[in-house]
Formats: sequence, C-alpha cells, structure tokens
Amino acid sequence: MAANQGERTRRRLSTQERREQLLAVGARLFSESPYDDVWIEQVAEIAGVSRGLLYHYFPTKRDFFAAVVERESERMLRMTAAVPGVPVREQLAAGLDTFLEYVHAHAHGYRAFHRADAAGDQAVRKVYQRALAAQEEQILAAMAADPEFGAAFEDRPDARLAVRGWLAFTTAVCLEWLRGSELSRAQVRDLCARALLGVIAP
Repeated sequence: MAANQGERTRRRLSTQERREQLLAVGARLFSESPYDDVWIEQVAEIAGVSRGLLYHYFPTKRDFFAAVVERESERMLRMTAAVPGVPVREQLAAGLDTFLEYVHAHAHGYRAFHRADAAGDQAVRKVYQRALAAQEEQILAAMAADPEFGAAFEDRPDARLAVRGWLAFTTAVCLEWLRGSELSRAQVRDLCARALLGVIAP
C-alpha cells in the first residue's frame, strides 16, 4: 500500500518539477562534498526515484553537475541584472541586498556552484568558467552604460581584470559569511559595495 502511494506521489510531479527536485538534491550534496565523493545513487535515494529515472533526465554525472551549476548561474544572473537607466551607484546596495538574500536562502546551490571550479572534470569546470564570464560581462555592460562611470570605465585597460577581481572577492566574502561570520548581511553588503566602488572609481 505504501509503495503504491509512493508511486502515485511520484507521478504527480511534472517533468519540470521532477527535474527541479533532482537539481535541488544535487545542489545540497555537491555543496557538502567534493564532486568525486557524490554518487548518483545517493541523489536517486534521497529524491525517492530509481537510478534509471535520474539517468533519463541526466545521462551522466557530469551532465547532472553541469545542470546544477547552470541552474545556479541563471539564478545569480537574474538576481544581479542591472536596471536599465538607473545609475550603478543608486542600485548597488539594493542589488547586493537581493543577491545576499539569494545566497542565504540558496546556500547549498551557491556553494555547489563555486565547488565546480575545483572539480576534476574539465567539462564541468568549463561550465563554471562560462557562468563566471557571463556575470563579468553583465557587470561590464552595466558599468559601460552608467552615466557616472561609463566613458572612463570603457577606456580603462584594467576594467575587466578589476571586475574579475571583485567577483572573486565577493565570492570569498559570501562563502566565509555562510560559514558563520559574525558580520550581518548589511555589513557584508556594505563591504562588497565599497570594494566595487573602489575598483571602478576613475
């Protein structure tokens, strides 16, 4: 009876809902353990599905982890998208607040995303690097369109390196904050905001 009830519960999930469930489980496992220590069998067991069903959605472990990384990348890009026409300085604090709220609410996914850089699988690392490049381009585009920083920023040869360095700084700060830093969210926000304004100042 219990088994039949479980089967009915599984069938209630749409394809997208099932995929999201599996990715959420994967994000948690990959955030807690290195890539090589996570087994597909674990994911299937926690999600309450067969290993065959999981492989139906993700043919290989590499595909699965890459999907976890891409999911978190898309979320972060949406969270950090600039508002057209609004100066960067005006929207920086609110944007960082939204981002930090995401980091706190989706800590497993955020950690899993950044674990991809240490994955031994080169294909997975490329997915991660593409995701970081997308974040970088998004910030550079916002800066270039900004009335205060735009013209001077576009002409600076160190602009891309400055943004890349700020992303690395912000990642390190957020990961440390998730480990239990005594800093409040507001303090982390202000720290990251000051750091970005420092690197982009003419």
